[in-house]
Amino acid sequence: MFQGSAYPASGAALWSLLVAAPIIGSFLGVVIRRLPAGRPLLWSRSSCEKCGHPLAARDLVPLFGWLLAKGRCRYCGERLGWFYPAVELAALAIAVLALAVDGGGRAWLDSLFGWWLLALGWIDLRRWILPDVLTLPLILSGLLEAALFNARALPWRALGAALGYLSLIAIAFLYRRLRGREGLGEGDAKLLAASGAWVGAAALPSVVFVAALGALLSAFLFIRKRPLEAETPLPFGAFLALATWLVWLFGPLAF
Repeated sequence: MFQGSAYPASGAALWSLLVAAPIIGSFLGVVIRRLPAGRPLLWSRSSCEKCGHPLAARDLVPLFGWLLAKGRCRYCGERLGWFYPAVELAALAIAVLALAVDGGGRAWLDSLFGWWLLALGWIDLRRWILPDVLTLPLILSGLLEAALFNARALPWRALGAALGYLSLIAIAFLYRRLRGREGLGEGDAKLLAASGAWVGAAALPSVVFVAALGALLSAFLFIRKRPLEAETPLPFGAFLALATWLVWLFGPLAF
């Protein structure tokens, strides 16, 4: 971990974080929907998924565009759904929590890290994948952050990345040998490697514990609606992403 004083920020910079959060959340919604499908992120205009009509600039204003349109396409009247405003609100919530916990310049880094993990977790929830184009740069950026701002932590971050990857690869191998089917994907291992690169080797047990606790709670809530079978898939990457950010923000658990 590092000291917040290494990241000075003015009041204007902090307010800009709150303004930027929904805008970045809107872009994250595009990433979450288009990246797994191989669609272009920047050079394709947003359009209604029902009628295909290109959306006007006023329709793309984060949160307010959806509210002004009353959640419907202006051209065909089709319901637009909650996906984009939900992602925008989640991005805003990340910024607010980062400011509440850390303030100062570190809130920007907290938020950027949280937004990246938000995209990964949401993609895993929707498509059961963790794209390399998001996980691998996250490993490198965690090590780079340590090299620039907390050089003493760099060896522990590098060790955390290695242990995070190798531990889940080993567990996945043993599960496959014992059960004869896949249990954990390699994307989960790469995400835990990214987690180790950001929070360090010593904090990895906390990440895994919080993620497992979240997964168990989710499974319990799922069971209340319908039976949970051994083959029922669970997007563990989403829980790893959330646990990683919480441990980064609040620190590891005291076992």
